[in-house]
Amino acid sequence: MKHIDNFKSIVDRYQIVFFDAFGVLKNYKGLVPGIEKTFAYLEQQGKEYYIVTNDASRSPVQLAESYHRQGLHAISPDRIVSSGMLAKEYLDLKVKDGIVAFLGTPESAHYIENEGRHTLSVNQVNSTNMDKVNAFVFMDDEGFDWFEDINKTVNILRKRTIPAIVANTDYAYPLSANDVSVAIGGIANMVESIVGKEFIRFGKPDSQMFMFAYDLIRERRQISKKDIVMVGDTLYTDIIGGNKFGLDTVLVLSGNTLPEDAEAAIHSTGIVPTYICESAVVHGGELDL
Repeated sequence: MKHIDNFKSIVDRYQIVFFDAFGVLKNYKGLVPGIEKTFAYLEQQGKEYYIVTNDASRSPVQLAESYHRQGLHAISPDRIVSSGMLAKEYLDLKVKDGIVAFLGTPESAHYIENEGRHTLSVNQVNSTNMDKVNAFVFMDDEGFDWFEDINKTVNILRKRTIPAIVANTDYAYPLSANDVSVAIGGIANMVESIVGKEFIRFGKPDSQMFMFAYDLIRERRQISKKDIVMVGDTLYTDIIGGNKFGLDTVLVLSGNTLPEDAEAAIHSTGIVPTYICESAVVHGGELDL
């Protein structure tokens, strides 16, 4: 584990960079200041980059548009690998028709529809259509009534023998410098313990996210895991996930892991990044911005 002052000296060692989103590229205030310099430098150096995120709240197109609105135009939909994409792939293979009920916003569920099946918010499931529900997806922590709809979710999954898919495994996310909010992964864990069934999870730290991105790259070029570095702000998802997949990892201190807590957290968890860096912002170097 090396403490690195300038993110540039890390990316210079690799051909491809995987970035987490929240806490690395953006936070509750917006884009991390100066992050556009990093992507300008990567473009200049001809290095590939991908956003590998547990954000299943919107499709890759919508996620890319959200960066564009904030002034970061380097991120196109084909650069985004989200846990929602893996959930869609699973549904396309395993659930050909019927209804996929979901917890989340309409935007989060729209892109997992296909011609043979359609999505239905949990609040629209009732006795007349429950027998057509062939899967349940935990998509996003917004867009539903926490009391009525979580209770209904519990009862749907008690009554129906169907796959339950967790499209975002995050337990919580920062609302401000001091406060967090419960994420859909935390809600799914609670429901899972109540209904006593095992849910299917997509997202970091599970290896499917990294394998999905790795396979996308290898369709176009020969690449080794040693040529890729994973950049994240959370030991329990980004860093352990990258480590388990065999990637070098960078823990940045611009998100969930506070600078004053980093050493103690690494020591207590045993999750050791390859590097620690203040942020993913490139300073100076060949690119003078």
